[in-house]
Amino acid sequence: MTTLTTEAPALSGVLGAPVAAESLLDGLPWGVALLDADRRVVCLNSRGEALLGIDVATACGLPCHQVIRSERCFRACPLAPPGGADAEDAPVDVRCPVSQETDIIDRQRRKVAVRACVVSLRDLNGKAIGYMEVLEELQHGAIPDQEATELAVLEGFVSHSPVMQPLLSAMRIIAETDSNVLITGETGTGKDLLAEGIHKASARSGGPFVKVNCGALPEHLLESELFGHMRGAFTGAVSDKPGRFRLASGGTLFLTEVGDLPLPLQVKLLTVLDDQCIYPLGATRPVSVDVRIVAATHRDLEAMVRAGLFREDLLFRLNVVRLHVPPLREREGDTRLLLDHFMRRMAAATKRNVKGFTPDALRLLCEYPWPGNVRELRNVVEYAVHFATGELADVSSLPASIVAHRQPPASFPDSLGRPTDGALQPGHQEQAPGPEKSGAAERTGKEEPLFLSWQDKERHMILKALEQTGGRRQLAADRLGWSRSTLWRKLNIHGLV
Repeated sequence: MTTLTTEAPALSGVLGAPVAAESLLDGLPWGVALLDADRRVVCLNSRGEALLGIDVATACGLPCHQVIRSERCFRACPLAPPGGADAEDAPVDVRCPVSQETDIIDRQRRKVAVRACVVSLRDLNGKAIGYMEVLEELQHGAIPDQEATELAVLEGFVSHSPVMQPLLSAMRIIAETDSNVLITGETGTGKDLLAEGIHKASARSGGPFVKVNCGALPEHLLESELFGHMRGAFTGAVSDKPGRFRLASGGTLFLTEVGDLPLPLQVKLLTVLDDQCIYPLGATRPVSVDVRIVAATHRDLEAMVRAGLFREDLLFRLNVVRLHVPPLREREGDTRLLLDHFMRRMAAATKRNVKGFTPDALRLLCEYPWPGNVRELRNVVEYAVHFATGELADVSSLPASIVAHRQPPASFPDSLGRPTDGALQPGHQEQAPGPEKSGAAERTGKEEPLFLSWQDKERHMILKALEQTGGRRQLAADRLGWSRSTLWRKLNIHGLV
């Protein structure tokens, strides 16, 4: 947080010692701007910087409408002097906080809906000497930009892969219901994002979204965490604790890693799903709860049922609607899309001038199988942004685990069984094609080159199609049986643009 003053601002007279204004304002989850009597910015907290997309050092001293950039500034500003925007009148005294819903232009130059609240700041004599404006982002009112619409961005999911479209469509439908949902998928695929997206798109979006990791706590602590306890229920229970079910009342309770839930707690969860009530530890009466359950796991629950590790009746009740998030390796084209997406985000967050990857690094990343899925990809991009030495991150900027995955060229034995490392040895003559030559080779009089991977084969197919069509991409795409957008995407993957 930056101010026009050289002395660190502090709040005095409330606690035993002055409180640093930086710790007070930067700890708030809303954007806060302090304005002087002339409506110029004198202070901006860190959340305000991120929301408005302007450096605090640049913001200080500017008129508020140049920093906040809201349509309200020009049609219904609560701080405008009665004589007009250019009148040199005394500061407007906002006796009661003025709250309005409007929009701002964020860092990505999108219109984002916010709730703006303005109040006067007074000196010890009660005279208005400035203003405080608080900006609360309204997530449901954000207006997506064209790029987000084209890429089917939905509550954190970035994809244009065909295998993801049924999932995103089902997500919109399920959000309108109140049914229990079971989300399955490998670790790192985005099950948490899907659960939160369902909550935000549902009628319960105004209620809390409470997440519990069923494998993070021992059984006795997890029971108290879920259902709560009464004072004196056990040693150390000096006060009542409501539990996560009661904290999520009116909203959604997300049980991640539900496959790790101990069997005794599975019975209690089954009771909650049947009766819509809980029994806190030490309580003699049930407590009614109004909660939607969304559960997620990377385990095979059917196999756990057969092994006696998970209750079959609980699986039936959780499995009202099942959504499966496919792994990244099955999402064609999304690897490159996500690499670009996270590169932009990480570069902006770290203020590094890194714009992308070199062709070699990009090819290596697109060939990697990503066992950790999107979470692993995000971490690799963050690593590359930190260690890149130029505008493009090269292979040396990637983690060793990614580089080690690159396979060396294979060795192929010659007619005498000697390795050739993919090339002819000195003195070895290439033999003429024999009678087992393929039909394509017979028609063209040439043998197809030997490919070490499918990526090499695909690259060769693209180059051959472009050569045969004189570089006309639409004709090349038709020849390959692809759409023009698919050909363009694969040209980028193979570094042929």
